[in-house]
Amino acid sequence: KGLMAGTFAPSMSLYLSQHGMSYAYCGVGELGWGYVLASFFVCWIVADLFEFSYHYLGHSVSWMWQVHRHHHRFYNPSPFSVIADEPVDQFVRAMPMLLFPLVAPVNMDLLFSLFGVFFYAYGVYLHWGYEFESIDAHCQWINTSYHHYAHHALSIKNKPYHTGFYIQLWDKIMGSTLEKCRCSKCARAKGERSFEAWEKLEKPDYSKLMSPCFWLEAWDEKKV
Repeated sequence: KGLMAGTFAPSMSLYLSQHGMSYAYCGVGELGWGYVLASFFVCWIVADLFEFSYHYLGHSVSWMWQVHRHHHRFYNPSPFSVIADEPVDQFVRAMPMLLFPLVAPVNMDLLFSLFGVFFYAYGVYLHWGYEFESIDAHCQWINTSYHHYAHHALSIKNKPYHTGFYIQLWDKIMGSTLEKCRCSKCARAKGERSFEAWEKLEKPDYSKLMSPCFWLEAWDEKKV
């Protein structure tokens, strides 16, 4: 269901572009490279604001939280949870791919690359549960894997934290950032979260996800 919901908007966008029913185009076109570059930044910022707004409302409006709360079953998320959304969430979050070409001329290669890299691929990073040493929790401009971990661990209904996807500006405007840092770098500086302590933790075995048998058995159980 989620796959069908998430692919509806881009599929419809391609259909409309092939039938001349939108402003979509391929190649540089008559508008030139300057327009392609400018439209990239406009689409990126507007799409990120759209994602933030929808996500923020998902933690603020009761009926939207009832849909979105299932995604928060993943307290410390894994890369797989980037697409572990309800069909409604998948459908709405992909809507800019349909709406942008209906409003203004948009290069389709740019649009699909933008969402593929800055939303889906970057979403894998946000959900993978590990922190970089360089792009860490103290980054002031973009959301990192730490920020999204904190979002999953602490955000509930009416308490949204770091609901932005890429740009932190939206959360700063709405006051939905965390004041106290709980990142691994700060913890290690205090002598906490040592490698020895980590070795004692029970860790899930994700290798089974690479086995077709695991998915077939899960599918059979779901049918029952």
